[in-house]
Amino acid sequence: MNFQVTVLKILVSYPDGFAVMADLKRDMAILATSGRDWADRTKRLAAHVPDLDIFSQKLVERLNGGWRITGKGRALLDFMERRSRRPQSVAEAAPCRSTAPSVLVISLPEQSASRRSERRQRRRAARERVAVRIQQR
Repeated sequence: MNFQVTVLKILVSYPDGFAVMADLKRDMAILATSGRDWADRTKRLAAHVPDLDIFSQKLVERLNGGWRITGKGRALLDFMERRSRRPQSVAEAAPCRSTAPSVLVISLPEQSASRRSERRQRRRAARERVAVRIQQR
């Protein structure tokens, strides 16, 4: 998970772009444990701005026990999101078709498969709760 992109995404979800440290830490913990989807998404966004530094670039300012995203921070986040939404080139989008034999899949015991399924469902529910909270702000 890319910490700096996550901070920008959390702050932009708050009404004035300001969050106290307790809220930031709570939201960060939720997103950090929400699974690979969030980590992959932040890595894709961060790839568009490899030298990202939210404080020295004045994208986030510290005040009154919390952090607030600046207009410059909102603009950069919008830029990163627009870049990641661009359609892939044809070469990237079309998977390579190979004549190689299929990969052998080993089935795992039923008990561990059901545990994994339950964990996936719990993670999905947690991500949905965070998304609802973010949309409500």
